[in-house]
Amino acid sequence: MSETLEKTIKQLRSSNIELEKDIEEKSKTDEMRKQFISDVSHELKTPIALIQGYAEGLVENVTEDDESRKFYAEVILDESNKMDIVVKKLLELMKLEYGKNALTLTKFNISELIQEVVRKSKKMLDEENININLNEETIYVIADEFYTEQVFNNYFTNAIKNAEEVDGIKEIRVDYEAIENKLRIKVFNTGENISSENLNRIWNRFYKVDTSRNREKGGTGIGLSLVKAIMINTGNKYGVENKELRSRVLF
Repeated sequence: MSETLEKTIKQLRSSNIELEKDIEEKSKTDEMRKQFISDVSHELKTPIALIQGYAEGLVENVTEDDESRKFYAEVILDESNKMDIVVKKLLELMKLEYGKNALTLTKFNISELIQEVVRKSKKMLDEENININLNEETIYVIADEFYTEQVFNNYFTNAIKNAEEVDGIKEIRVDYEAIENKLRIKVFNTGENISSENLNRIWNRFYKVDTSRNREKGGTGIGLSLVKAIMINTGNKYGVENKELRSRVLF
């Protein structure tokens, strides 16, 4: 009788623990869903309004020439693409923040990965007249290649958007620093220093230091918050520092 009672109590405790885990998981899922809906509603208001306005213009024949109609259609397409990018980034961010994504560790040449990101960004670099100073030393790392590329691409794109001419030079530099068994990647760009009150805020979702400029250049305000989530999930450090000559380093 005593053994049966003890066994029953243990089973009840075990069931109670499982139930608590299920309730906690459901609570996290509900919170994640509410946050996602809130974020999507917040970020898609502007593109939806633009799409609606230009679509109504096409339906009501506001423009009569082909060139204007083509422009209206291009705005609708461009804003639709932006909406698609925002939703995908938010989904990825939600998964990371709620621990839904597992890492796939492999050995790969991080120098090649960085060079490929830079190569794909050549059009933006040429348009902005930015000089590139790239450490091309061959370095292999063991990490999640997909997330590593996401982190570097967000840093590098951010550096392009905020690069400014200093003493006649507009430049981005990429370098490495070995710290114990880790590799720190540094992305440096010339430009105005970030104010002290904004140094921590830039990692927040949708926060933009210069809203008008970022919107003009297609920023979503999600990139650095995605970097933060990835780095926390992988147990690595991230940050930004102001340097001399009005420059900054993201790492």
